[in-house]
Amino acid sequence: MRLPDVIGIGPPRTGSTWLYNALRDSVEMPARVKDTHFFEHFDHKGIEWYADHFRHATGDRRIVEICPGIFFRPPARERIKLHIPNCKIIATVRDPVDRMYSVYKLQRHNGVVGNGTLDQVIEASPNLGGANRYAAQLESCFESFGRENVLVTIYDELRAEPQAYLNRICDFVGVARVELSSRPDLGSDINSFARAPKNRRLARRATAVIDWLNSHQAYRVRLALQRAGVWEFCQGRGEAYPRLTPEQDERLRERYLPEVEALEKLLAIDLSAWKKPRDAGGRESRTPRVARG
Repeated sequence: MRLPDVIGIGPPRTGSTWLYNALRDSVEMPARVKDTHFFEHFDHKGIEWYADHFRHATGDRRIVEICPGIFFRPPARERIKLHIPNCKIIATVRDPVDRMYSVYKLQRHNGVVGNGTLDQVIEASPNLGGANRYAAQLESCFESFGRENVLVTIYDELRAEPQAYLNRICDFVGVARVELSSRPDLGSDINSFARAPKNRRLARRATAVIDWLNSHQAYRVRLALQRAGVWEFCQGRGEAYPRLTPEQDERLRERYLPEVEALEKLLAIDLSAWKKPRDAGGRESRTPRVARG
């Protein structure tokens, strides 16, 4: 029974799909699916159910799973520690305002929240950006797995310097570096949602079907339905998402300022770019960098 050597724990909306696609030819990954959701939702099925996803793994190739929902679920991380005590962990942090807005779009995409504006949804679901408590979650990871076994990356680096970002991860995983010049299929696009669902009830039902298919390892069916455009029909086709207004951006940056400062202290990193409100044109922030040496 083989289990992962490395797990990317997220949080969601930090480029996990891009990373999965970048690594999948260099390591062993779950058969026919990006993430199994075992540690978050399906642990009751037993560790053998999880190991079955890696039954195809051969030789001494590293086994990796990218499952971003684990980051903000301490019980899931403890299950990893129980079953894979020597597991290495990859975590990616992102500008909390950008990530929270991306989570809002994901939740609407899945039909989890209603069709209200961002401000209305935040008022109804104040914990929408709960995974933005980066410092506390990372400290827990360091305690469970050892700081030397946890690689913290920054989403801004992926957008600004994807090759350097990927090199760090490949070195940590212990595989040959992947040259992006030979992978034109990756591009620079990051998985995102441009439009809201046209019908929330239909989107929610589609999400329930996807969860059921995942629980029965019916990944081929899920992929076939995706290629046929079923999920896009159910979870898209609605209004385009607007940019955050400068006023929304400023309020959210003030809200997350204590979290950003705690992360600066934990990682010895300058995150000034995450503290400054953006202008109405959606100006990109300067890429934060971890202090080296």
